[in-house]
Amino acid sequence: MSEGTLMSAAPRDDRTDRSLWAACVDRLAQEIPEQQINTWIRPLSATVSPDGSKVVLAVGNRFKLDWIRAQYAARISALLEAEQGHPVTLELALAPREAPVRTTPVSRPIFDAEAEQALGELPEVAPAEPAAGSAPKTRLNPALTFATLVEGSANRMGRAAAMHVAGSLGQLYNPLFIYGGVGLGKTHLVHAIGNHLLSERPSAKVLYIHAEQFVSDVVKSYQRKTFDEFKARYHSLDLLLIDDVQFFANKDRTQEEFFNAFEALLAKKSHIVLTSDTYPKGLADIHERLVSRFDSGLTVAIEPPELEMRVAILINKAAAEGAVMPEEVAFFVAKNVRSNVRELEGALRKILAYSRFNQKDISIQLAREALKDLLSIQNRQIGVENIQKTVADFYKIKVADMYSKKRPASIARPRQIAMFLAKELTQKSLPEIGELFGGRDHTTVLHAVRKIAGERQQNTELNQQLHVLEQTLKG
Repeated sequence: MSEGTLMSAAPRDDRTDRSLWAACVDRLAQEIPEQQINTWIRPLSATVSPDGSKVVLAVGNRFKLDWIRAQYAARISALLEAEQGHPVTLELALAPREAPVRTTPVSRPIFDAEAEQALGELPEVAPAEPAAGSAPKTRLNPALTFATLVEGSANRMGRAAAMHVAGSLGQLYNPLFIYGGVGLGKTHLVHAIGNHLLSERPSAKVLYIHAEQFVSDVVKSYQRKTFDEFKARYHSLDLLLIDDVQFFANKDRTQEEFFNAFEALLAKKSHIVLTSDTYPKGLADIHERLVSRFDSGLTVAIEPPELEMRVAILINKAAAEGAVMPEEVAFFVAKNVRSNVRELEGALRKILAYSRFNQKDISIQLAREALKDLLSIQNRQIGVENIQKTVADFYKIKVADMYSKKRPASIARPRQIAMFLAKELTQKSLPEIGELFGGRDHTTVLHAVRKIAGERQQNTELNQQLHVLEQTLKG
């Protein structure tokens, strides 16, 4: 690709560091998914030499530096050179670590609006402190380990980072911040870290909690005047695993105490692993200094599992339940349940229960019967006509072009994408899809499906467009 196709090649000697890098980031945002931009690109800061011939990007840690060099450096270099209009040397350097901030907790009465709101909203939970003489409770699920986690491209980066943390506590990637949608396996990863550490160091002090439990512990410690015990428990941990930190939003006292615990744990080389439904800077109503701490280690995204990974998950989980799921059945279910692992597990439970109740072997027909309500809803929501209209609107062509014999790329390409989505999202056969696209032969549909499926693996922009279309169609 020539530089002229990237950006204007006119020299921009008056460009500031900020605007040059911002222009590069804006262009990258058009080419790669938003999660990747937020995780790897936006946290970088750029320094440009006076003559614009050299750009240094400051990276938070060695893990990020190596990954950015391998995955993005060549493209960034090309964009910078095209923007500047002359060769640019790109360097990646480790950013200097910020000195820890020493703070003194502010003592305020707990009976304020936040505390009353928290006490009113939270369910009754057992106190976090263990009874005298009992072993500390880790709250870990021993079944959630690295061995039982199915690996795929959707979670490979998160799994690699989690295994590194589990094997070298308190060193790199502290904190580890894992984010992604509901039911994608974030909780499995954090439990796996804790279970692995305890298998290597049984005496390690490990605690897994949900963010709401931490809120409850803060409120009850003030209410019962047991805050010394609270601090002794949380500040003495070797590993703190905390789920869904977005629940700290608008709870100022909780955020204050978590900040103090965070600083205390980092000071003693303990490790912190956090999960959230969004990346650190996307958290709403969380103090900026806490967000900066979340973003100071390693942030990794967990994405929805691809088809092959969904199939492997179904087969593995069925085996764990003592059942055998034939591969063709797993593919059938995986193609119809696409959003997350939790829904896959729900579908599997229905199939296993239906099989046992009716004393029938698991087959595609049995799975179709067990999941008939789910399939009925999906078939009503996603039809070929709906796919054609959605794709036509997305690529700004007429719906009639889907049926026409026109072959310019601006029409043929969206038509192939619509055929691909029809095969992926409906139960229609190739001949049925061909008939709905102007009476085309099934081999034409097959060619389109294979072409788009192959290009999706190589073309990031196409993959992002398909992801948007799929989410739009699934509502």
